[in-house]
Amino acid sequence: MSVRLSRHGRARRGLGVAAIGALVGLAIPRRADAGAQVEEPLADAVRGALAAAIANSAPPKPAFDSTDSRLAYLRWLGEMSNRLKKRKADHVTRVEFLETVWYESKRAGLEPALVLGLIQVESGFRKYAISSAGARGYMQVMPFWTRLIGGGDVLALFHMQTNLRFGCVILRHYLDIERGDLFMALGRYNGSRGKPEYPNLVFGARKAWDYQPG
Repeated sequence: MSVRLSRHGRARRGLGVAAIGALVGLAIPRRADAGAQVEEPLADAVRGALAAAIANSAPPKPAFDSTDSRLAYLRWLGEMSNRLKKRKADHVTRVEFLETVWYESKRAGLEPALVLGLIQVESGFRKYAISSAGARGYMQVMPFWTRLIGGGDVLALFHMQTNLRFGCVILRHYLDIERGDLFMALGRYNGSRGKPEYPNLVFGARKAWDYQPG
């Protein structure tokens, strides 16, 4: 399926998360059991590239090269919505989440099924999850990333698109470091590089979100 992001999706703008504090105040964060990324020194060029990748905050509205591509996307969205219904009962919230997962996955060059599997393992699809190590949100992003490549606002990690943007960009970064080795990249994402338990959990969870159009 040939997909391109809209022109607005490529525009560089600020993260726009001024209302996060009010939203977080309405929810009680729950602990997550997943691991966490380990802070490592970043070269200035790498830090700059990651910061640029994070800074684009355009809404997740894709543009398609053909009607077939758009229809394939809509079929995926409908199927994933059905699969996610038990975890996210509200239809509007569920669709918004899936639209954003799809957009951020494609933007980072990742499979949506992989990202959904990672979210399932990391947070169980809980927006306000916090791990014992302090990782936050759907993709359990460590707060130090907001200092290294973001604006330093830790509460921004509870914002849906911001959290998914950080998580996908970080996983893409680890994949690049590991030269495309997904097993090692997932271990690095979890802070357990080289150990099989976490990658195997994500690979297993990914199967539940795999979609092969008929």
